[in-house]
Amino acid sequence: MVGPRFRRREMLAALAAGTLVPKTALAKDYIDLEWGDLVPPGQPAIPPVIMDLIQHDGPSLSSEQPPSQGVRTEWNGKIVRLPGFVVPIEYSGTGVTAFILVPFVGACVHVPPPPANQLVFVTTPEPYEGSGLFEPVNVIGMFGTASMTTQLADIAYALSAEHIERF
Repeated sequence: MVGPRFRRREMLAALAAGTLVPKTALAKDYIDLEWGDLVPPGQPAIPPVIMDLIQHDGPSLSSEQPPSQGVRTEWNGKIVRLPGFVVPIEYSGTGVTAFILVPFVGACVHVPPPPANQLVFVTTPEPYEGSGLFEPVNVIGMFGTASMTTQLADIAYALSAEHIERF
């Protein structure tokens, strides 16, 4: 498995198509996305198997991740805003510099992860000083498809955050 720092550099290089948009422009120049927008038409955003309660003493939850049925590419290279919950992956001091943005509380930790097309790997150049695990946030930044694997789940999308705000 490739280390998180290498994946982050690789993902940032893939998303960087020039200079990033200044924060002042982000206030009005982004596309609002919802989690259902990330799955191909006709697919449920959250598979029924995940909605059932599971026992927390069972095997690794990553082994129970449902397969992804494709991604949508129309927002590659676009500045988007996506709400979700923070599952920290990498820290710098007390701030989070890489995390998985998930569509519901408990995803990837307390219940099996959603399909890869319902997970977004987020990196931020400035550590985000959040309030803890599963904090609800809005993330604004450059979006794209980026297949990667972490210890928690397979992930189909990446977002280079320019602005993170509490939801």
